[in-house]
Amino acid sequence: MSLLVVGLSHRSAPVSVLERAALSSDAQIKLLQDTVAAEPATEAAVLATCNRIELYADVDKFHAGVAELSTLLARHSGVGLDELSPYLYVHYEDRAVHHLFSVACGLDSMVVGEGQILGQIKDSLATAQELHTAGKLLNDLFQQALRVGKRAHSETGIDRAGQSLVTFGLEQLAAGGDVPAWAKGRRALVIGAGSMSSLAAATLARAGVAEVVVANRTFERAERLALILAEADDNAVTARAVRMNAVPDELTRADVVVSCTGATGLVLTAEAVAHAVEGRTGQPAVADTTVATKAPLPPATGADENCPLDLAAVQPGFSVMGEAAVAGMDAATLEQHAAWAGGGTSRLERSRERAAGTIDRTGRRSPEADAELIAALAATAATVGRIPERRRPEPPAERPAPFFFLLDLAMPRDIDAAVHRLAGVRLVDIESLAEASADAPMAADVDQVRRIVSDEVAAFGAAQRAAHITPTVVALRTMAADVVASEIARLDGRLPDLDERQRGEIRQAVHRVVDKLLHAPTVRVKQLAAEPGGAGYADALRTLFDLDPETVAAVSRAGDSTDKKDRPA
Repeated sequence: MSLLVVGLSHRSAPVSVLERAALSSDAQIKLLQDTVAAEPATEAAVLATCNRIELYADVDKFHAGVAELSTLLARHSGVGLDELSPYLYVHYEDRAVHHLFSVACGLDSMVVGEGQILGQIKDSLATAQELHTAGKLLNDLFQQALRVGKRAHSETGIDRAGQSLVTFGLEQLAAGGDVPAWAKGRRALVIGAGSMSSLAAATLARAGVAEVVVANRTFERAERLALILAEADDNAVTARAVRMNAVPDELTRADVVVSCTGATGLVLTAEAVAHAVEGRTGQPAVADTTVATKAPLPPATGADENCPLDLAAVQPGFSVMGEAAVAGMDAATLEQHAAWAGGGTSRLERSRERAAGTIDRTGRRSPEADAELIAALAATAATVGRIPERRRPEPPAERPAPFFFLLDLAMPRDIDAAVHRLAGVRLVDIESLAEASADAPMAADVDQVRRIVSDEVAAFGAAQRAAHITPTVVALRTMAADVVASEIARLDGRLPDLDERQRGEIRQAVHRVVDKLLHAPTVRVKQLAAEPGGAGYADALRTLFDLDPETVAAVSRAGDSTDKKDRPA
């Protein structure tokens, strides 16, 4: 059997794919059960975090294992295999061990050196143990990964290479400034009461926020977290718990919002955040047109439905009603746009046109202005076929300083990405954290951690290969002991006059001869088996000494049974 891992992470897949492939707790359980039920795999464990989904298994066939694990990941994530496959990575045997050890040390994290991954690996192992999908290999592997991760953090300065995702996210909200200075006196709302939300709440409390409000679907968990915060000695924060239906009201009071839940849909829509902004300022929330985004805020009136423009492609600084917006349209599209614009002109543009005398007091464009505009555009279209661009875009106005800060640490996302377009709002999510961390400096200690990982991978591989041959060596010694016992019994029958002292001397002599003959070969074969490519020595021993395969398997089963008794709960 051999170790295989198939997965995807922030390094191999865009956040949009990771978001869609995220596994709920129930989906993870079903994935584990289906994996061990599949033919190539006998053990399985799932490591699912906000930026990675990995399936580990002990398989007897590489190609069949890759195909089966990939299919199972696609099935349980809900993303088609054809769409998921380009983002999947595969690691096998020593490379799989190296990958998990690197993950445990924080080398593969979005924020290099963060330590939260150790808790997530521990949870993954606990789940696999509870479901009895982790056997000897995965138990040994994950427990050793935890030890390697702890060693890296204790022996090196890897913690200086990066912070937790929470700390890094708060630094991004503070625009790289001092987090305590930025947080002091602010009111925070934390949505969710899991490990990540709890860490965010504790971090905010230590940073000096005046109040932390915890909202959670299970109110008792929110109360428990609020009580822990209020009783902590390292902060002087006021903490209270609310139910989820109180979140809209709390949004109007909060300065900072952190959300990390297991919800499959949005927890905070753009509309909800816009209402909160309006409640804070007393003015309707407006979209900041200086910000280009992949997900623009939906219009309040739904007037965009019949607009012939690709609104997502309109350059910042241009009005969808203006000259630059219609540049390049043919005559038919221009006519369609004119019909749409006549019913959707903004209040600001109408006020400008009224001041210029092109529209009357009722808000309608004067017939003379319409005729002049249409004649000019039609003449241009007739000459060149399309309306050309005649001016450069105006420089965008400076983005207003944010007063409402949102940190989304969930995968899939809790907060609508369109919130980013609201003026006065700063949103930091997994996608923006990935972009920011790509340019973060690496600490010199990373090289030392990499050396630790390489050494530990070699040691783990040697131990596994040596352990693989142990049942064969035990079976060989058992067979030798049986031969000795049989020959001593035969000697007793042929020499019945020997006294007990003589019989004892003969038995000891025979045992010493056998032990000396077997000692050097068995010690050497264990050494050879621990080296790369040493797996074949076990087969050689079984063939040379004609060992019964069932005897070897029985020794292995006995060893597994002993290991299970010693495993931590």
